Amino acid sequence: MVLLQVARIITTLPLSLSFPFSTFVRKTSGLRSIRSGICLNISGRVASMSSSTSKEMKQIDKILSGKEDYFGGVVVEMSNEPLEIDIFAASLRASLAHWTQQGKRGVWIKLPIELVNLVETAVKEGFYYHHAEPNYLMLVHWIPATNNTLPANASHRVGIGAFVMNEKNEVLVVQENSGRFQGTGVWKFPTGVVDQGEDICDAAVREVKEETGIDAKFIEILAFRQTHMSFFGKSDLFFVCMLQPLSSNIQIQEAELEAAQWMPFEEYAAQPFVQSHDLLKCITDVCAAKLEGKYHGLKPVPTGTTVSGKDSCLYMSMADASSNTTSAL
Repeated sequence: MVLLQVARIITTLPLSLSFPFSTFVRKTSGLRSIRSGICLNISGRVASMSSSTSKEMKQIDKILSGKEDYFGGVVVEMSNEPLEIDIFAASLRASLAHWTQQGKRGVWIKLPIELVNLVETAVKEGFYYHHAEPNYLMLVHWIPATNNTLPANASHRVGIGAFVMNEKNEVLVVQENSGRFQGTGVWKFPTGVVDQGEDICDAAVREVKEETGIDAKFIEILAFRQTHMSFFGKSDLFFVCMLQPLSSNIQIQEAELEAAQWMPFEEYAAQPFVQSHDLLKCITDVCAAKLEGKYHGLKPVPTGTTVSGKDSCLYMSMADASSNTTSAL
């Protein structure tokens, strides 16, 4: 009966276990004595489990790969390969400990949208949102117990207004089919927002072409205005640009405009809304002074290639610049 019970026990154990019966079968009638004498050879399984655990620990303790920035920080760009939350959490904690020991300050993690499931984990470790783009979220963390000097997200939106005057002293004006001026009958300059990586001069030419179909050449910046808390709490820079038309046939962008036309400058300036609006009145006065030769704007002067590999410009008044300044540029 006892041997039968032992046999049943053996059949329920994994096949990988070996049972050297000679070491434990003794003359006894107690099952407890037999059980206490069983010697299980599980060294193979222990070794296998140890190897697996070792690999897992190596993966967990792996420091996140990052590049040092110029300010004593680290920038980590995560790949879009799936990553388990537990593994990421352990790696992040190990990385923070490592960077703290190294005296690093700011840590930036660029998290692709495919890894959005890891955001909560990073936040729990002290990270916070810096900015977001369509395909990634930038998270940041300040390590030392000092004032956080990490730069804030971009603080300004940049826009342009285009003063386009033809040889007949007619200015290019539009009426919008949405926004603040919709249905007001107000004629205004073409306006728009500068795209990321786009120069102000190029943005002005592009916006005029997109909205009215008019090809134009950038001449200069006449003036600019700064306001605050204008777009989701951000500040705003608006540049008034003068352009020379290279074509005259208007083809409006129907998705944004109700109408567009060439209008005598005096008629544009005489609009009640323009005369009663301080900013528009000031811009009109500047444009009038420019037409009379009493005002000089800022022209783009090439200043060489930037770290982005793209040529940059310094906008300056050429009429007021000394010959030494212009020759140096």
